[in-house]
Amino acid sequence: MYFQGIKKTILPRPVVKKRAQFGDMHPLLQRIYLARGITSLEELDRTLATLPSPWLLSGMESMVSHLISAIHSQQRICVVADFDADGATSCAVAIKGLQLLGAAPVSFIVPNRFEYGYGLTPEIVELVKLQNPDIIVTVDNGISSIDGVKAAKALGIKVLVTDHHLPGQALPEADAIVNPNLPDDPFPSSALAGVGVMFYVLMALRSRLREQNWFEQQQKAEPNLAQLLDYVALGTVADVVALDHINRILVHQGLLRIRMGRSHPGLNALIEVSGRNPQTIMSSDLGFALGPRLNAAGRMDDMSLGIQCLLTEDPALAKDIAQQLDELNNDRREIEGQMKHEAMVLLAEMKALDEQHLPAGVCLFDANWHQGVIGILASRIKDRLHRPVIAFAPSGKDEIKGSARSIPGVHIRDVLSDIAAAHPKLLSKFGGHAMAAGMSLKMHDYPHFALVFDEMVGKRLAAIDLEQKIYSDGELTELEMTIEFADLLQNAGTWGQEFPEPVFDGVFDVIQARIVGQKHLKLVLRRPGGNLLIDAIAFYIDQPEKWLGLRSCRAAYKLDINEFRGNRSVQFMVQYLEKIS
Repeated sequence: MYFQGIKKTILPRPVVKKRAQFGDMHPLLQRIYLARGITSLEELDRTLATLPSPWLLSGMESMVSHLISAIHSQQRICVVADFDADGATSCAVAIKGLQLLGAAPVSFIVPNRFEYGYGLTPEIVELVKLQNPDIIVTVDNGISSIDGVKAAKALGIKVLVTDHHLPGQALPEADAIVNPNLPDDPFPSSALAGVGVMFYVLMALRSRLREQNWFEQQQKAEPNLAQLLDYVALGTVADVVALDHINRILVHQGLLRIRMGRSHPGLNALIEVSGRNPQTIMSSDLGFALGPRLNAAGRMDDMSLGIQCLLTEDPALAKDIAQQLDELNNDRREIEGQMKHEAMVLLAEMKALDEQHLPAGVCLFDANWHQGVIGILASRIKDRLHRPVIAFAPSGKDEIKGSARSIPGVHIRDVLSDIAAAHPKLLSKFGGHAMAAGMSLKMHDYPHFALVFDEMVGKRLAAIDLEQKIYSDGELTELEMTIEFADLLQNAGTWGQEFPEPVFDGVFDVIQARIVGQKHLKLVLRRPGGNLLIDAIAFYIDQPEKWLGLRSCRAAYKLDINEFRGNRSVQFMVQYLEKIS
C-alpha cells in the first residue's frame, strides 16, 4: 500500500519492445505481461515439469552424498532454522521431507532471537550438542556461520548448509553447501528462498534414492514431494524474494494444493484464523495474512511455536497454536503502532519530515523499542520517506541490533560491507540482501554509525532518481471493470515481488466518501460521463477526514473482487489518491 497523501508521479509501466507470441490472449493482458518482461507463453508455464534440474546447484552432489549416507545408516539429523517465516517453513520442509525419504526422526532447533541472535553460532552448537546429532542441516542460514560450523566440526558433527543469503568474503568450512547465491553458481535463479533451496535438495535426494532402488528395497512407495509445496509457497512469498519464473511455479503449485484442500493442518489453521477462504486464496494472502501471523512467533516469543503449528498433524492442536499466533500478531500490531508514533516524533525532532533536511540514510533508535518489531518499523518509515532506514533496539551487553530496509538502487548489504571495510571496528556483525539487512554494534558507536551510514548512502543516492513513482498498466474502460476481468487478472499470474500485480489509474468523480474503521476511506467512484458506480477502499489513510468532501480525484488502484455473504462484486483497492477538487 502506497503512503497516502505524499505526492507521487503516476507513470505508464514501461513495456518490453520485443516480438511476443501470446496467440489470441486479451490485448490488455498481453501488455501487462510485456511490461513484466514476459514475451512467450512458455514463460507463463507453471507446471512442475518446467522446473530446472536440482543438479544445476553447485554443491548438490556433495550434499546428497552426505544425506544418502545418513539415511542408509540412520544417523541423527538436527535441523537448525532461522526465526522468520522462511526459516520456519524451511524447517518444516526439511523435517517432513527427510522423514518421507527414510531418514531417522529429525529434530530441530531454532535460535530465540532475543537470547542467541541469528544463525548457527557456537552458542547454538552447544544446544545442538545436547541432542547428540551426527549431522546438522542448516535451513535459511549458515552461509555466514564460520565460527559455528568450526565449533560443530570440532565436536565431530557434520554440517550441511542450505541457505540463500549472500555469502561474505569467506565461506564456512561445512561438509556441503547449497546456495544459489554462491559465486558462479550455474543454477538459473538466485531468487530461491531458503524454503525453495531445501525443497530442491529433497528433489535431488529423492532422484538419487530412486536410482539406487531405495524405495523398492524398503518396500515403500516413492513419496510425492509436492505435498510440501504449501510450505514452499508460504515461505517464498513471506520472505519477499523475487517471483521469477521458478518461484512463480513453486508458489502457484502450493496455492493449488491449498485450494484443493490438500494443505497441512497448520496452514489450514492459519488460513482460518486469518479469515481467508482456502478455495480462493492468493499469493497476497500468504504475504499479508498468513506470513505475519507465523512471523509473530519469532518476533514476539519463540519461533518454535510457529514450527510446531506447521508440523502438527492434529487439526485441533494446529487450531489452538494458530490462535496463539494470532494473539501474538495482535500484540505485535499494538507495539508497532506505538513505535511508529515514537519514530515520527524522532523524525520531527531531526526535521527529517522536511525534504530539505531529510538524511540520505536514516537511523532511528529508542532504548524501549522491541527488538522483534524493528524490521517492520524500518519498512514503514522507509515507505514514508523513500530513503534507506535502519531501526535499532537494545540487545543487551551494551549492544544494539539494527534492522535495515532499502529502496531500489541502494543495495543495503553492500552499504554495510563498505562501512565495515572503511571502519573495521564499527560493526560487530552484519548480513542480508539488497533490500533488507541486519547488524549489531556497540551502543556508544551509534552516533558515529548514523553519520557514516548517511554519508555512505548519500554517495549512492546521487546516482539514482529519488522521485517516487507509481507505475500504472493504464486505464480501464467500464467494459473491463467487471468480475470476469478481475478473475482473469487474478488467475493470470502468481503476482508478487518483482512480478507486480497490475495497477491501473484514472480520473473519477467521487459520489461518496466516508471513513470506516478509523483509518480507512470507503469511496464510491464513477468515470466522468460514465454510468457505472464502483466501490473503492483505501486502507490506512493518514488523517482520512481530510478526504471527506472530495468531489473528483485521480486514483491508482488494483481491480479486486469483494466477497460478502456469498455475493461477489467489483471493487478498487486504492494504492494512491490525488485530490483534483
